[in-house]
Amino acid sequence: MHDDGLPRDAEGMRLMLNALVDGELDAAAALAVERRIAADPALAAEHGRLVALRGAFARLPAQMPSDDFLARIAAIGRAEAAGAVPVASDEVRPTQPLAQPQAGARRPASAARGGAWRLTARRFGGQDWRALAASMVVGAVLASGATQWLMVAGAPDSLAVAVADGHRRSLLAASPIDIVSTDRHTVKPWLDARVGLSPPAPDLAQDGFTLIGGRVEVVANRAVPALVYRHREHLITVVAVPQDKGGVVAPADLSAEGFSMVKWSDGAFGYFAISDMERPELDDFVGRFRAAAR
Repeated sequence: MHDDGLPRDAEGMRLMLNALVDGELDAAAALAVERRIAADPALAAEHGRLVALRGAFARLPAQMPSDDFLARIAAIGRAEAAGAVPVASDEVRPTQPLAQPQAGARRPASAARGGAWRLTARRFGGQDWRALAASMVVGAVLASGATQWLMVAGAPDSLAVAVADGHRRSLLAASPIDIVSTDRHTVKPWLDARVGLSPPAPDLAQDGFTLIGGRVEVVANRAVPALVYRHREHLITVVAVPQDKGGVVAPADLSAEGFSMVKWSDGAFGYFAISDMERPELDDFVGRFRAAAR
């Protein structure tokens, strides 16, 4: 069979079909995939299933939080309105009762603010709490992961957070890659054309780590290249951040939140490798990647 640069295994082709359905392939890759589909009835059936599934999801109505969850949020609002819990986190309650103002005197500003807080609590017990509850859930989910990565020893800046968030997003997407190819001579030019540079992309298939493609990530407000490898059922994202005056830095552990992450530098790039596989396996990958890149 003619080498079209596409994966030969079923898992790789599944990722490629998802990328095609979501419109994430460039023209050359999409054409190669469509040729495979035309020649393989099984792929054609899977492609049709994915198209139908995407359409079904698009027609689903927007989901609201469960009634039980909303009822608990409402109970909190009623408790606040009754004064059972503090209404505002920055409220300072006096240790002594406030002096009663003389007739004609202006009400103290603190008392006015207290009235505003109580008004907010009463509103929270009404319909406004539904929107607030939804925003609380979204905010908590988005903030928790980033907070944990910022607390990791050795990761005081936002780079590790951005890499971790990008890896999480890729696992939730229909396809974790923008360019589907096991050929580094296809992946590197694709990345170079989009971000103006590309890191080494060693062929480690014989070692059990197969390059399946790449994508563009945004780290510190800059588009940077990312390579994606597969090891059995695990995906490994390697993000390469250009360094102007970087030196060679040995691998350091930044693992947290159920993911293994290793950071190192070769002087030209600062690398972040992240995966859900065990740390010793990721260390093995990093060692082989560094040796081959040299």
